[in-house]
Amino acid sequence: MGTSSGAERLPSDWIDPATGHRVIRLSPDEGGASLYFHQRYYTPEGDKMILHTRDGSLATVDIAALGVSPPKIEVIAARTRAFATAWRTREAYVTRGDTVVAIHLDTKAEREVVKLPPQARGRQTAINCDETLLVAIGPDPEGEIRPRTAPPGGLGGTLEANWAAGTPKMIYTVDIRTGEFRVIHRENDWTNHLQCSPTDPQQIVFCHEGPWHFNDRVWTMRADGGGPVLVHERTMNMEIAGHEFFGHDGKTIWYDLQTPRSGVFWLAGLNLETRQRTWYNLRREEWSVHYNVSPDGTLFSGDGGGPTSVAARTLDGELLDPPGNGQWMYLFRPVMARGSSFRDRGALIDVGRLVSERLVDMSNHDYSKDKGIEPNGTFTPDGKWLVFSGNFHSPRVDGRRINHTYAVEIARTHEAVTTSGR
Repeated sequence: MGTSSGAERLPSDWIDPATGHRVIRLSPDEGGASLYFHQRYYTPEGDKMILHTRDGSLATVDIAALGVSPPKIEVIAARTRAFATAWRTREAYVTRGDTVVAIHLDTKAEREVVKLPPQARGRQTAINCDETLLVAIGPDPEGEIRPRTAPPGGLGGTLEANWAAGTPKMIYTVDIRTGEFRVIHRENDWTNHLQCSPTDPQQIVFCHEGPWHFNDRVWTMRADGGGPVLVHERTMNMEIAGHEFFGHDGKTIWYDLQTPRSGVFWLAGLNLETRQRTWYNLRREEWSVHYNVSPDGTLFSGDGGGPTSVAARTLDGELLDPPGNGQWMYLFRPVMARGSSFRDRGALIDVGRLVSERLVDMSNHDYSKDKGIEPNGTFTPDGKWLVFSGNFHSPRVDGRRINHTYAVEIARTHEAVTTSGR
């Protein structure tokens, strides 16, 4: 791919020479990034998506004719950040002070969704699938700060320090119709990654943030009652599970699983109805910061990892030489293991593997959180494209690369002409 100089116009439509897949830039020349990998950012009809421009404005991209005509970008609201698009209407949800506002993605008209009570001071907010509840994580004013001491041999740094600080949090709901505020859970953990099921209006998933090998990370909970339920129970030292997300059917929670960390890599799933588990094995170089699943549930994606990622390290945390990470946008096709057991199937884990196809060369992408961006791939609603963020064409400005949003076509129409020396 290479990089462009400031005097050159950034590429907008090309065939990746290393993979043969077509890539189209969706963001304007000035830059723009998509939302986090589990956030919803498409209209119900699938013809538009939202992104945030480099100056923080909310914009839409017309993807109805993606690949046929250049994507049309339109700023909807200046210096505004959305936390999701609506499930049923052509709107995006934003928080302005103590009010949640919906902005129409065609007309730009704004309407008040719900006025938040003083107790609702959440920074992580989601809307349930029937758009009756606002669900959020916020500081718990009644909680007691109880710092924890990290076990010896930890990772160190900001992540561990924040985890050990003690962070009383509460998960609460606000009824959009009545404004009723209700706390549904309190805890002394670094609560994060709040998500609502795409099909069940009462189903929630969240995580305990921090060093993953210290945490029982992934939890489900119901807004209509019942305490948190652990999704994955660790069985070995240094086992980690995280970066969880819902399948589109709302029945399955998928997550990154390593047994142990930097050892054996899996994409694991739990069916919330049957409690059946499915684990797909990946090679080290296929491990990804985030995975995702296609709308029909038949394909998965991965966004690779940087040179200091968990896949580039040994079991004891030393960097591999050469690194073991793969810097690609991946397409994965699941294949189940041959045969079956005569034991009760419900008591066993279904095991398979993921067969990978490389979509985009990310060798020039900066994955670091301080100066780069995580690609955060997500399938378009028609399943034909994978949208992701990247900075592989961007010059550095004040030490940081400019991030852009791209879409890569799932179907490959050209042969790869080079392996980029890799």
